[in-house]
Amino acid sequence: MQKRAGVHLIATGGTIAGLAEEENAPQHYTAGVLPAEQLLASVPGLAGVARLTVEQLYSLDSRDMTPEHWRGLARAVHAALARDDVDGVVVTHGTDTLEESAFYVDLVTQSPKPVVFTGAMRPANAPSPDGPMNLLDAVTVAASPEARGLGVLAVLHQRIHAARDITKAWPDRLDAFSSGDCGVVGRTAPIQIFRAVVPREKALPIAPDGPLPRVDVLVIGAGSAPDMLEAAREKGARAVVLALPGNASLPDAWRDAVIVAAKVGVTTVLAARCGNAVPPKMGKRNLPAIVTALPPAKARVASVAALGAGSDPESWLHA
Repeated sequence: MQKRAGVHLIATGGTIAGLAEEENAPQHYTAGVLPAEQLLASVPGLAGVARLTVEQLYSLDSRDMTPEHWRGLARAVHAALARDDVDGVVVTHGTDTLEESAFYVDLVTQSPKPVVFTGAMRPANAPSPDGPMNLLDAVTVAASPEARGLGVLAVLHQRIHAARDITKAWPDRLDAFSSGDCGVVGRTAPIQIFRAVVPREKALPIAPDGPLPRVDVLVIGAGSAPDMLEAAREKGARAVVLALPGNASLPDAWRDAVIVAAKVGVTTVLAARCGNAVPPKMGKRNLPAIVTALPPAKARVASVAALGAGSDPESWLHA
């Protein structure tokens, strides 16, 4: 008889653990109410998929996640991956910032063991919750040898996404996430892997204890004033991500502000507001800034992760 894989569940809260005050009004709910043990009890089939251990790390609405939470979560993931009885890890998480936490963990993790994020768009007591199926699928993927070596993944709505590609594209659809032009890694029920994910050659170290660097995101529209960059610098930002129109097009009025920021040691990152942009190389712009194809939120994650680890953000902004 084949031995079942060991999967460690790290619960952080979110809608998947949320409860609505009235079951017929699931849009009004409180996230992160149910403990991890109750989540598992709602999916009896899990016991046949893997040997499960459980850890309640946080009980948060993911809108309240901070970089300090990312660091704590990464440490919990690393501790689980180091265990001989754990073949994979599942993280339950709110969907609002799932892509950010998953990307941070991906940047600092190099284990071939699967790490799978999942969540839900409906609270646990909605008339038709999506959390139980997402959780079953996530555990199934984490327990599967097919998921080894693919980096950190996210499993929702029977789709397997790579953490480096996934973004929340819709605020209210069950199928809320997209992987853009890259496409999903695969599907569940049964597991099918469509494309390989190239493993990272190296990972960032988890930032040590202490304050993490402040990185701000500024959304730039027509006529936005460049003194916003100065204000971010004065508030202590170590890096500033500019969410720019078009193909990360920097308005001419902002050029001097970017040059001044570089002179005082503040990194400016140029990212595109619109999805699926492929910004041109920096050499064409002749500016002391980093251009990234990452969306602004993930560009911020990479900047926090790199600066917090004492590394140059540039190479990690092309992850």
